[in-house]
Amino acid sequence: MTGGALLVAGTSSDAGKSLVVAALCRSLRRRGIAVAPFKAQNMSNNSVVTADGGEIGRAQAMQAAAAGLAPSVRFNPVLLKPGSDRRSQVVVRGRSIGSVGAADYHQRRAELAATVNAELALLRDDFDVVLCEGAGSPAEINLRRSDITNMGLARAADMPVIVVGDIDRGGALAHLLGTVVALEPGDQKLIAGFLINKFRGDPGLLAPGLDELQRRTGRRTYGVLPFDDRLWLDAEDSLGVKIGAAVGVPRSAVGPDRLRVAAIRLPRVSNTTDVEALASEPGVDVSWVDDPGSVASADLVVLPGTKATVDDLDWLRSRGLADALAARAGAGGGILAICGGYQMLATKITDRVESDAGTVAGLGLLDLEIEFDADKTLINRNGIALGEKVSGYEIHHGRVARTGDEPLLTADNGAAEGSVRGRIIGTHWHGLLVADGFRKVFLRTVAERAGRDFVIDETASFARLQEERFDAAADLVDEHVDVEALIELVHGNRPAVPTLALGRS
Repeated sequence: MTGGALLVAGTSSDAGKSLVVAALCRSLRRRGIAVAPFKAQNMSNNSVVTADGGEIGRAQAMQAAAAGLAPSVRFNPVLLKPGSDRRSQVVVRGRSIGSVGAADYHQRRAELAATVNAELALLRDDFDVVLCEGAGSPAEINLRRSDITNMGLARAADMPVIVVGDIDRGGALAHLLGTVVALEPGDQKLIAGFLINKFRGDPGLLAPGLDELQRRTGRRTYGVLPFDDRLWLDAEDSLGVKIGAAVGVPRSAVGPDRLRVAAIRLPRVSNTTDVEALASEPGVDVSWVDDPGSVASADLVVLPGTKATVDDLDWLRSRGLADALAARAGAGGGILAICGGYQMLATKITDRVESDAGTVAGLGLLDLEIEFDADKTLINRNGIALGEKVSGYEIHHGRVARTGDEPLLTADNGAAEGSVRGRIIGTHWHGLLVADGFRKVFLRTVAERAGRDFVIDETASFARLQEERFDAAADLVDEHVDVEALIELVHGNRPAVPTLALGRS
C-alpha cells in the first residue's frame, strides 16, 4: 500500500520548515509510524556524505536522524550548491553533474522533475508517511513554471500542503493569506491549512487573527508553535548565518572562565554546522565575525569551509582578515581551519576547477600545497586524533599535493590527514568536533594556551544534546499542533477548501 505524503511549505526562507519537518518526523516515529523526510530540491552549501558516498543537504540528514534513519540520497535527490551569485553546482542523487546558471538550470526542469517525482513515489512505497519540505515560498510566481519542490511537486504527487508562517518576524497572517491568494486555482486546492511558528506572548491575543484568517481563506490553522530557543538545529542555509550572531544558546560555565570562539563568516561559507558542536559545550561562546578585531581578541578562531576557496581567500585579504590571521599565528594564537579554510592556509593553491584561477598564493600559515581535482572527494572517515576516536566526512575538490607539517590524525586505513603547526590546526574532515572526547581534549588545550581558567564539563554530550532537541521539538508539536488531524490529512481526509481571488474578504 502506498504511504501518505505531506508538503510543509513556508511563507519565506527560514520560516521554520526544516524544524517543523524534523519535529513531525520525531513525533510520528514516537507513534510507531515509519516516516521519512524528503526535499526534492535544496539550495545549500551545508551538506553531508551518505553511507553510499553521495551528498545531500544537511537539513535532510538532520531530519533523517529525527526519524531514526541514516542519511540517504533518497531524501534529497537534487542539491544546488551556489559557487557565485549566478552559478551553482548541481548534485543529482548525490553526485555532481556540473555547474549551471539559472537559465541553464530551468531548461533541465523536465529531467529533474522526473527524477524527484520518481524518488518520492519510491519513498511512499517504503514508508507510511513521507514529510516533504518545500523551498523558499510556494508563491514565488516567477519560478512557478519551473518549480519541482513546492507546488509543482505537490501537484505531481496530488499531495496536501500546509504553509508555515514565522510570526516572530511580524506580518505572518498577511503572508499566509497572500500566499494562498497568489497561487493559481489548481495550486490553491492543495493548500489545506496553516501552521504558526515562533509565537511569543498570549495565544488569546492571536486567536481573533486566526479566526479571521480562516474566515477569509476557508482553511484552518493546525497549530501555533511557541518560540523556544532550545531548538537550534543544523542550519539548512548559510544565508541564515548573521555577523555577530551567537551560535546556539550559551550554556553556563563549569569553572570561572568562558572561552570565546570567533568563526569567520566567509561569503560562500559552507558546512557552518561544524561549529555547532563547539557551542554545545558549557562555557563556550561561539559567534560569527568578519572583522580583524574579533580575530585578534578571540581565544580560538575557526576558518570554516567554503564553496569558493580562491574567491573567499581574496575576500579575506580585502577585509584585512588575512593580515589579522597572520598576526594571530605569529603571536601564537589558536586557529582551527576546516576544508576550504584549511586550503586557504597553504603556501600555494592550484585551482583550474572551482575558480579557474590557476596557481595563486595561499596565506602560507601551513607548509602545505593544494591542487584542485575535477573529481570531488565524497567519503566518510574514521580515525584517531589527539589520542581520541573521531569520525568525519570529506566533501572537496582541493587535495593535498604536499605537506611538511605534522599530521593531525590517522585514518583507519593508516593514512595521515590534516596539519598541525604550533597552535594552528587544519583538516579536510568535517564533523570532527562532534566526537566528545576529541572536542574536550582540543578545548582544554585551547584554554591552557589562552590562559583561561576554563573547566571542561565531562558529562556534556553532543549526540545526547541533539536527541534532547529532537524530543523537545516533538514535545512542542504534540502539545501545540493537531498532529492527529495532520495524519488524517496525509492519508486522504482532506477538507474542502475554496479558491480565492484578489480582494476577497
